[in-house]
Order: sequence, then structure tokens, then C-alpha cells
Amino acid sequence: MLYVGCPMWANKDWVGTLFPPGSRQRDFLALYSRRLNTVEGNTTFYATPSAETVARWREETPPGFKFCLKFPRAVSHRKRLRGAEAETAEFLDRLEQLGDRCGPSFLQLPPTFSSRDLPTLATYLETLPRRRAGYAVEVRHPDFFAAPGEAALDAALRARGVGRVLYDQRGLRSAAPVDEGTRAAQAHKPNVPVRFSRTVPFAFVRFISHPDLPANAPLLDEWAGRAAAWLGAGDDVYFFCHHKNDAYGPFLARDFYARVSARVPGLAPLPAWASGEPAWPAQPSLF
Repeated sequence: MLYVGCPMWANKDWVGTLFPPGSRQRDFLALYSRRLNTVEGNTTFYATPSAETVARWREETPPGFKFCLKFPRAVSHRKRLRGAEAETAEFLDRLEQLGDRCGPSFLQLPPTFSSRDLPTLATYLETLPRRRAGYAVEVRHPDFFAAPGEAALDAALRARGVGRVLYDQRGLRSAAPVDEGTRAAQAHKPNVPVRFSRTVPFAFVRFISHPDLPANAPLLDEWAGRAAAWLGAGDDVYFFCHHKNDAYGPFLARDFYARVSARVPGLAPLPAWASGEPAWPAQPSLF
């Protein structure tokens, strides 16, 4: 399966494009999940939702939709994977509640978490129950993008059946910092190189785009070729589109899906937008 989505499902800027005019915020998840088939759930990074909230998420989404929820920052950043048993157990309980709506959950490590901390990561991953949906880890320290730290990381993940998040910010880095949104994104994101190697039979890609939507075409084509090969091998692909203005994330996600569809005959189409399939926004509206 090819799953495409955004880092959130609730964005009022999507009303009139992805969502019908007049849509209410309480309906955003139901609408989103019937137009895109996965979401990168960044909301759980800041707080673990209640059991009642997660039950509602499951009820509002159709079969086949996948939540890819981020581990809480209390686990990854505050406690740095040590002594976080209670927070981890609560998060895992919510994943279980999602049932078949649960995709791979991902653990984003802080930029200061280096190869010296790899034993801590390995020990923590050993405590996680094996789940069919799986897990993925995003590293941000330069140690993990050079020898010998990178090889050691990949070996540790592979041995434990855990994926490595493929983080691509080439689009963002190639943009001229001519506006505040682009400057802020470039300052905030860790400047690490892209990787394409995988440690499990699924791909988890976070694509940080160029602010000018058409400028992403070469990168999207490159990823579409890789995704087509992975799908052809029987692997799932999760592809999440980030933009400095998340109003345009759905345009990128659906454009990517179309590029993969052109390479994979028989790939089921995504449902239509609220008002048909709109063209990309005109360039002046991006800034």
C-alpha cells in the first residue's frame, strides 16, 4: 500500500480545497481521512491523548486509514529513553486502542542524542512489544550520518525490526531564504543529509518541501521511482509532506501519489477533493 499524508489533519486553510466550504473543525478528521489515507500524528509528541479521544479518532476514520503517531517528548526529549516506563506504557495503550487504524509509530530523537547514546536506544527498543504496524526512529545527530555511527545504528534497528525514518529536506535547503516562513523552517530543521536505506520492509519518509510547490517536482519524481520499486517488492510506503505553510501539504501529497500511480499500474486512486481535483495554487499565493 502507498500511504500519503500531512503532519496534521486539522487545518482551517484546507476549507474550500481539501474540505468542503463551510466545514467545521470538529469534522476535519472525518473529512481528512476520506481524502488522504494516513496522517503523521505530531499532536501526541506534546501530550498523550485520553482513551476517550483515541476512541473517537478510531470511530471517525474509515477502515484502511493509518495514524502514524509520534512518541511523546516526555519519553524522547525529557527522559531521553531512561525511566520512561509509565509514559511509554500509556502511549502504547493508545496505539492498541487504534487497532487496524494504527500505522508505524515513530520515535524522534533530539539533536543532542548521539552515537554515544546508541546503547540507550537499543535497550529502550528491546522493551517495546513487537507490533504488526511496527516502529520507526528518526535520528538528528551528525554522528548517525557518518561512519561508524551510521552502520551501528542501522544494524541495531535491523536487529530489532525497527525502521529508520527517511528524512529529506533537500527542497527546503535549496530555497532562497527570502521570507520569514522559509527562514524559520531552515533555522528550526536539523541540517542532515538524506538517506534511502531501510532496515525493515516498509518505508517511512518525511519530505520537507521547497516553498515553491512546482520546484519539488524533481525530488518527488525521484521518490516516486523509489516508492514504485518498494511497492513492487511488496512493501508499504508512508510518505508525509511538510511545507512551511501546511495549507499546501495536501497538494504535495496528492501530486506525489499521482506520480507513483503513473509508475504502478493498478494503484487505487485517492478519493476526490471536496470540489474535484484543483490545480496547484498560483505562485503569488505561496508567499
